[in-house]
Amino acid sequence: MAEKTLQDFLNALKFSSIIIVCIWIVHIYSIVADIELSYLGIYPRETDGLIGIIMAPLIHKDWEHLFSNSAPLLVSMTIIHYFYKRVALSSFFLIYLLTGCAVWMFGRSVYHIGASGVVYGLISFIFWSGVFRRNIKSIVLALIVTILYVGYLEGIVPFQEGISWESHLLGLIVGIIIAFFLKGIIEKDEIKRDPWANEKYEDTEYFLNRDTFEKTIEERSLEEQNNFPDFLIK
Repeated sequence: MAEKTLQDFLNALKFSSIIIVCIWIVHIYSIVADIELSYLGIYPRETDGLIGIIMAPLIHKDWEHLFSNSAPLLVSMTIIHYFYKRVALSSFFLIYLLTGCAVWMFGRSVYHIGASGVVYGLISFIFWSGVFRRNIKSIVLALIVTILYVGYLEGIVPFQEGISWESHLLGLIVGIIIAFFLKGIIEKDEIKRDPWANEKYEDTEYFLNRDTFEKTIEERSLEEQNNFPDFLIK
């Protein structure tokens, strides 16, 4: 069991690391080649800005911008891929694409770059999955991300200079929507099990029938009469 748990964690970390490596490769390339890639960001309501839906999360202004997004992106993706395996890929790509589409439709007419919108979407997904699923695991995860990232709420305050607050706000909203629509896809450890359904109890003998207390007085009385020998009830 411990080996399986460790392997599951490593698999989750592997996917997250691949995404982070891709982002870092793009940033290092832009520095080494001395190329400004901001023009590949999302430019709302312009056809040329559509490419940013795919490219914008991979592009960062500077090292500080890159560092600030890398850690929460790694943590949130790993959490989702470890604890929500059945919806991990679909939730990530839906948040990635829909956040970009929302920014393209509703953002200010400037270039929007960086993975922060995706980060907000993933964190929002984890929190609201706790609200919608309402099991112990999801609630604990919601509390964890609340403690870790409560300061991120400042990022959705409108009209901040140099910050794509639209990406933050719209990513948060997309995360809520995706968490709601995927709440019905239950993970294996979220399935409620009947303790009486365990096979090892099926052949066990009990002093009373297991449905004794589910019967009415009349039903039990009639059953007792039927179990008496005929000469006792004549």
